[in-house]
Amino acid sequence: MTRKITLIKGDGIGPEVVSATCRVLEAAGLEFDWDEQVAGGKAFESGIDSGVPEVTIASIKDTKVALKGPLATPIGYGQRSANVTLRGLFETYANIRPAIQLPNVKSFFQEEALDLVVVRENVEDLYTGIEYMQTKDVALTLKLVSRKGCEDIVRAAFEYARSAGRKKIHCATKANIMKKTEGLLKSTFEEIASEYSDIETDHILIDNCAHQMAINPKQFDVILCSNMNGDIISDLSSGLVGGLGVAPACNLGREYAIFEAVHGTAPDIAGQDLANPSSMILTAVMMCRHLGYFREADAIEQALKVTLASGCLTGDLTPSDKAVTTSVFTDTLISNLGRTMPEYVERAYQPFVMPKLQSRLATSTDLATVNGVDIYVESNVSLDDLVQSMRSLSEVVDLDLHGIYNRGTKVYPADISLTEYIHHWQCRFSPKSGLSSISDDDIREVLRAIESVEKLSWMHIEKILDV
Repeated sequence: MTRKITLIKGDGIGPEVVSATCRVLEAAGLEFDWDEQVAGGKAFESGIDSGVPEVTIASIKDTKVALKGPLATPIGYGQRSANVTLRGLFETYANIRPAIQLPNVKSFFQEEALDLVVVRENVEDLYTGIEYMQTKDVALTLKLVSRKGCEDIVRAAFEYARSAGRKKIHCATKANIMKKTEGLLKSTFEEIASEYSDIETDHILIDNCAHQMAINPKQFDVILCSNMNGDIISDLSSGLVGGLGVAPACNLGREYAIFEAVHGTAPDIAGQDLANPSSMILTAVMMCRHLGYFREADAIEQALKVTLASGCLTGDLTPSDKAVTTSVFTDTLISNLGRTMPEYVERAYQPFVMPKLQSRLATSTDLATVNGVDIYVESNVSLDDLVQSMRSLSEVVDLDLHGIYNRGTKVYPADISLTEYIHHWQCRFSPKSGLSSISDDDIREVLRAIESVEKLSWMHIEKILDV
């Protein structure tokens, strides 16, 4: 039975590199039943704010697998990118980005045969896009990290490492500063690691990880990151091996898989038969392995390496007077199917199935104890006047003023005095002596007290939980 797959050619150079890829797959003996759909630029232009038509969504629901070219995200209209919409709709929470040095592709580390993978959490963190203007001059974005999301991506990283014969995972976080959010990923990783004794593990701070990637990337095998960190680090990893033109990627969930080239739409060369299809072809190789076509995937990857090694290079990899067209590159690759490069032995890939969430780490349904509350206040009064007002109102409610912060710095009580404040104050309250928790009634009471004070306006509250 022919496998049905959703095909989204995309924008700019997308149709060219996707068509080239389909030719290669067919030449390798894989005749998929392509269900061609639209997303990105054309959808935005037709008035679909998400960039993803309902018919495209229905297709992916049916096929469970999509192969997608680059999509344009218009500036000035539409909502968030169609790529982000697709990841959220189908909860493809694991973004997997290999960075492998290919023959004849120039890079700073081309002699070191780099071979690493970035596994990025794909639906949470700062990329949820939850943002607010708390005042006219202060913006807030929510870094949302859940225990479920952490366990999902950690288990996916370990299972992927096993399926690809990889031996070590670095969990790269900023847990020294963001102890709750990034710290949750670190602690979940360390807990689950005990179940995978065959894989070596280590934790590294994300800034040091970037530093080490620039000076000694050979030490890395798999790097696990939260969403935004992984977005940055995965582009860095692509740069180490020659750029986005040779970088494949996939987005995996428990039910759905979306395989995509990570480069842009390159509108300046669209339609000119100049684009490099390598990223898209390698992405299709990942799709083939996901579907169990290991022999065909290895054959295509070997043919690509033979083609590059022969000096058949597109304009992004060699001077224009030596470059070949997209069509010539594709024809040459197809003619090289069946040829191999013994020095480039493919990994012994095994079937990879996204792991199921283990209930023992699932989010508890018990309500946590509230042992503090931060109330964000907008006010243009002086710090001294604000302290006096907050201390006065704390005397009439069941809360004590624990401290006042401005732009994250504690300014009361404190031994320092900032020369400049903004009119956005974080006022932290704790239970009065002898009380162990704060109730919603306590919070409402202090909010009403703040509302009664002239020149004070509360903007936002955060409960501080004892967990």
